Amino acid sequence: MIIFSGGTGTPKLLDGLKEILPHEELTVVVNTAEDLWVSGNLISPDLDTILYLFSGQIDRKKWWGIEGDTFLTHEYMQALGVEESMKLGDRDRATHIIRSDLLRDGATLSEATEKLASLFKIRAKILPMSDDPISTYVETPEGPMHFQDFWVGYHGEPEVEGVDILGVSEASIAEKVFNALENDDRVLIGPSNPITSIGPIISLPGMKDLLKEKKVVAVSPIIGNAPVSGPAGKLMQACGLEVSSMGVAEYYQEFLDVFVFDERDRADEFAFERLGCQACRADTLMTSTAKSIELAEFVTGLFDTIV
Repeated sequence: MIIFSGGTGTPKLLDGLKEILPHEELTVVVNTAEDLWVSGNLISPDLDTILYLFSGQIDRKKWWGIEGDTFLTHEYMQALGVEESMKLGDRDRATHIIRSDLLRDGATLSEATEKLASLFKIRAKILPMSDDPISTYVETPEGPMHFQDFWVGYHGEPEVEGVDILGVSEASIAEKVFNALENDDRVLIGPSNPITSIGPIISLPGMKDLLKEKKVVAVSPIIGNAPVSGPAGKLMQACGLEVSSMGVAEYYQEFLDVFVFDERDRADEFAFERLGCQACRADTLMTSTAKSIELAEFVTGLFDTIV
């Protein structure tokens, strides 16, 4: 199974999937449009979250970073008057140093990620969506800002006038991702921000055409008219989408087969038929590993219903 992932929503679903499926059968295609260089090292937040999840290191309170990490380097830099745009943990920083050294030595991001997964003894395939540089910028009244500056630096508070995924139209699908899609017809789009977490992946040239040939199940990150977490609502609105499960389904409608939305959502499941997809309800609030397993079992069973 191939899972498209970004942010913190899909990792929670992966927490359940890794309990019910052999890790070797899981291929996670990860958003890299939120990557940025900090203090001389490439930070790849969405890749790191998946690496830490599968290696048993993830901080489950935040769903990013390493549990119990310290911040001595960051704090000492602050004491010296040097501010970093992100607060990086010491062990987390080691991951960035290893990745960046590999890149400086000529490795691709895919190769560097494969090396890190090996060091962490991960059996699942964790693949960056592309080996080309891509960056998501948020248009605000204060001017364009990198997504990490918007979300981390400004806590998502500025008004959003638009979203630009710079470099995506010139980028290529990573070779290992393309090969994975050639060999597996099941694609699960997790409950991540559709604009900035999944959007860059499906915006890669040729990706939507590939997905049209696959069995695609997507899980909504929206309940009612609000995202479960993060700035998805504000970003969807700026992109002209209704902030609702229907808005998410419309964003994916070109290739969507089955759409899963929350049982608390008042949307009419029959309304999704006009988009040409099936729709069904489930408990999508993953407040524990048990809840994640329950949802994982439900969504994996949906692939058998697709003709």
